[in-house]
Amino acid sequence: MKITQRFNRVIKPLKPVDSSTKDPKPSISKSKPNFKPKLKTKLGTIKQKLPTLPALQSEESKPTFSLEKSRILGPEFYQIDALDLAPRLLGKYLRRDDVVLQITEVEAYRSNDSACHGRVGITPRTAPLFGTGGHAYVYLCYGLHTMLNVVADKEGIGSAVLIRSCAPVAGLETIKQRRGLDTEKPILLTGPGKVGQALGISKEWSSHALFAPGGLEVLDGPEVEEMVVGPRVGIDYALPEDLNALWRFAIAGSVWISAPKNTLRPPSSSTTTI
Repeated sequence: MKITQRFNRVIKPLKPVDSSTKDPKPSISKSKPNFKPKLKTKLGTIKQKLPTLPALQSEESKPTFSLEKSRILGPEFYQIDALDLAPRLLGKYLRRDDVVLQITEVEAYRSNDSACHGRVGITPRTAPLFGTGGHAYVYLCYGLHTMLNVVADKEGIGSAVLIRSCAPVAGLETIKQRRGLDTEKPILLTGPGKVGQALGISKEWSSHALFAPGGLEVLDGPEVEEMVVGPRVGIDYALPEDLNALWRFAIAGSVWISAPKNTLRPPSSSTTTI
């Protein structure tokens, strides 16, 4: 399923004037009142109906999210390697209260990864990371930013997927209020700390089951046809092989992607070598 669709609208041409018909009053036929203004109005109306970005632009806009068509993803969805789960999360929805976000950018962190928190073993902080796939792992970055991760694989593995960026689908005013930012531009949700703030979560949400109704949920969404990949952000402490691994995934063409964007490119057959 495409996340956005483009529609080609065709304007019907005006009926040609029959030159064989003689007009007894040519001066009247030459001037048709309001002819040009009417044509401009039709063209303007067509432009306004063209589809916009895959996000909520105003409260009057119809959201692309439908409760009837989207179901909560079951625990079995997450019982796979983090590197496989990461691209599958693109296009899925996060829902809490009236806020619904569409996941547009993620990063995979595996158990044998020097950039993963699981490298230090089980501690009071990392214990949720070693839980069963489908639970939340939430931590504070620099003591300020709430980072939401989706735990992957089976219990005891210690891997997860970081939610880096999202697009707003519903609850725009709540998102603005929580972010303390009155804008509808991508800066609203492009960054993991911004996503956590928009959802209104704290590190107390760690170990929360994302497949359980109520609270914070992950719902099914459209399949992503094209994506871009690149190295993960802010892991300078990692080993070279992990630092350069192309384990950052984003929806191709989306403006709801965090910086840097110039390191992202279409995937190749050797992109996700395990």
